[in-house]
Amino acid sequence: MRVILGITGSIAAYKAADLASQLTKRGCQVTAVMTQDAQEFITPLTIQVLTQNPVVAGLYDEKQSWRPGHIQLADSADMIVIAPATANVLAKLAHGLADDALSAICLATRAPILHAPAMNGRMWSHPATQRNVATLQEWGHHFIGPEAGLLACGYEGLGRLWPVEGIVERVMELLANCPVRPIT
Repeated sequence: MRVILGITGSIAAYKAADLASQLTKRGCQVTAVMTQDAQEFITPLTIQVLTQNPVVAGLYDEKQSWRPGHIQLADSADMIVIAPATANVLAKLAHGLADDALSAICLATRAPILHAPAMNGRMWSHPATQRNVATLQEWGHHFIGPEAGLLACGYEGLGRLWPVEGIVERVMELLANCPVRPIT
């Protein structure tokens, strides 16, 4: 099972290390794709060691082949998990923008996409974010969370990343219901 783990720029990005580790332990071949903002919170090296795969950190990281790496990843993925999913990445995907490796892979893939949002509660409840979520859901994207609790900004409310164990269970459930494609 080939899982692309998209990591975006939220304080919850540090939890992606645990998620990457748990998915790998469950038998998934995990390739992480980190946005530039995510790299402000956690280093690619941490994720690379946990997944035992190189981390894609930019759209132009593809120097080994004539074939665009983001298309190859999009084609080979059995699932894409974006955790944490920020308001920014949800807006990009809902509007078809592809200005970084993660959004380009998501736009090109036919694999299921699971979002685990994490953001300030006011950002989550904003009509623009809710419209973007609704658009993505109409297109078949899956969501888990966010959950309520104390947020990094000091507010209480809806916006915390869903517990990692729950994300892992949802990934495994979705993968069990999707046909695994042959390696290309």
